[in-house]
Amino acid sequence: MIIDWSVTSVYNTLMSVATGVALLMILKFSADVVRSKVTHLEGWAVGFGITGFILTLTGAHMTLTWPLSKIGFPFDDIIFGEPVLAFGVLLLGATVILWRKSNQYHKAGLNMEDSNLISGKLRAELPYLLRPLSYFAAAMGLALISISFAGVGFQLFAAPPEEPISGWFADYPMIEATFMSLLIAITGVGACIFPFILKDTPNPKLVRTVNYLWLIAGIIFVGFGVLNYFTHIGLIVHTMK
Repeated sequence: MIIDWSVTSVYNTLMSVATGVALLMILKFSADVVRSKVTHLEGWAVGFGITGFILTLTGAHMTLTWPLSKIGFPFDDIIFGEPVLAFGVLLLGATVILWRKSNQYHKAGLNMEDSNLISGKLRAELPYLLRPLSYFAAAMGLALISISFAGVGFQLFAAPPEEPISGWFADYPMIEATFMSLLIAITGVGACIFPFILKDTPNPKLVRTVNYLWLIAGIIFVGFGVLNYFTHIGLIVHTMK
């Protein structure tokens, strides 16, 4: 198989790494708030802003230009582009909220080194601030679950045989279809539950469920994205003119 790589753009690698890192950051930030370990908010705001910018930029380009359609995978532009764009915008929204909270706390003369004070205020305020964002997150979670059913039903995600490692399973499309669909589904289920844990006293079982789902998804997204830097480079080497 020969592919004209000059007519397309493939950056699922960066998308995957940024998605995984963002999910893990959400869990770490939430845990630090609960354990009263959060002090200065600027670092968290920048961290979410970096991943949000990357995902918004790449997701928007893929959503609006459909680069993968030029090499025969138009459905991937929907599967990867639109959810990534949505997640990126949500992260940028969270960035604005945290940066604004930081400015408000500074102007109020709060001691930003006092982790008990800052974390306590965040525990009281963030559920109400994040709730409007969570509704869109839940809707996109349903979309991810729908994508996972399409992945299995249409046996998507199978890598071509020219791609190292992933290509070993080219003759068994259901393996990668099941793997990727499960990964997308557990991320979506966590997003669907997210609005229900934004309460003063959330159900501990629901909180643990979201933590486990996004921890698994975050680690796999990072690992898969890192691996794809090797496999995608190999695919390009094996298929370029």
